[in-house]
Amino acid sequence: MESLATSVRKIPHQLSLRLQQARKQTDDLFAIVRTEAIYDRPIAERHRIIFYLGHVEAFDWNLLGERAFGLKSFNKTFDHLFAFGIDPVDGGLPSDQPSEWPSREEVDAYNAKLRAQLDSAIQVALSQTSPASADLLEMIETGIEHRLMHAETLAYMLHRLHSDRKVAAPPEFDWKTGQVKSRLVEIPEGRTQLGQARATDDEFGWDNEFEARTTVVPEFAIDSQNVTNRDFMRFMQAGGYDNRAIWTAEDWDWKEKHHISHPSCWKREGNLWSYTTMFGDIRLPMNWPVYVSQAEAAAYAKWLGRRLPTEEQFHRAAYGAPKGAKERRYPWGDAPPSELYGNFDFKHWDPSPVGAHPTGASAFGVHDLVGNGWEWTRTVFAPFEGFKPREFYPGYSANFFDGKHFVMKGGSSRTAACMLRRSFRNWFQPHYPNVYATFRCVED
Repeated sequence: MESLATSVRKIPHQLSLRLQQARKQTDDLFAIVRTEAIYDRPIAERHRIIFYLGHVEAFDWNLLGERAFGLKSFNKTFDHLFAFGIDPVDGGLPSDQPSEWPSREEVDAYNAKLRAQLDSAIQVALSQTSPASADLLEMIETGIEHRLMHAETLAYMLHRLHSDRKVAAPPEFDWKTGQVKSRLVEIPEGRTQLGQARATDDEFGWDNEFEARTTVVPEFAIDSQNVTNRDFMRFMQAGGYDNRAIWTAEDWDWKEKHHISHPSCWKREGNLWSYTTMFGDIRLPMNWPVYVSQAEAAAYAKWLGRRLPTEEQFHRAAYGAPKGAKERRYPWGDAPPSELYGNFDFKHWDPSPVGAHPTGASAFGVHDLVGNGWEWTRTVFAPFEGFKPREFYPGYSANFFDGKHFVMKGGSSRTAACMLRRSFRNWFQPHYPNVYATFRCVED
């Protein structure tokens, strides 16, 4: 059976259901923010929470309202106010005050009216006897995945919000798994496909996922498991943060300027370390994957005499198969994503221990390549040959082809199932510490 994410082009009416499901994810997320915290700014580079409450709705309106349905704006001020977020870059930080933003009640009213008008227009468009245009379906899917992306980025933003500013969720699942030892897995030379083919693939894809390209990947060895908090503790105890030789000059300057001496979710309490989860601090879980910036991950890899994988190496390890067999749709095979195969699709707030989903391993026996944390690569984010920006969203990728962002693959516990597709590419700057990102090393 096909998943909703892969069948929408054949069943356009499923788009309405998927939109409602995506809205529930962001609604549930905002519901954990206490009333008095809605104007907080948990991450200095980002807007206040109130902005995002309006942004996920205004994006849909600005994308679809007039362009797709000819709807007239009922609040141009809010359409513009909530249009654009902030990319975390070095330099000046936003300095606006809570008093400069509209009230929660005003934003809620704007959102409700906007949804009602869009829902009515979408229902009419998708119920016509003639098929909806490919452009309309593409725009609706863009709105759905944009919202689901924010359901994840908002999660790591709210992760930085103090626990007493949030409504606690039920206790997390208690994983009953033992310590798993990582090993280097030999990956033979082979071909791998990156991206999607416009002419043949029927999945939705963002502009940076096209055009498909096939490349030969020389043999290499890769960690069977992600680097854990236990592994990273050894790096720290060996003086990794003080060893200038394993850091690039730029990464060292960033680390020194911001006094970075441990992963951002870790907290020292006397001689012990604790870990900040979404809803409070716990004793540092040694068998969870470590979440760090790309700069910290690269330093760790160099400390071991290894490197971070390339995007091509990740693909070969995740989707390839021995002896030239056909590449897989997912690391575990062609079955749709489910809890059996990994920690993703909003089922958990926190990581699971590495190796907790053995049935999700790739054909080569590499674990957790999808879910449980995005994986840093050393590949600079750049377009594939044949790249074409979408007319209705030209800056989605092109604005970040600046040589300052690195490709991330896989997905985290808060990544939607539809974005676990093989061609999906995430990207961040190497010094951004807040994203749910882990890594593994290669020898090549």
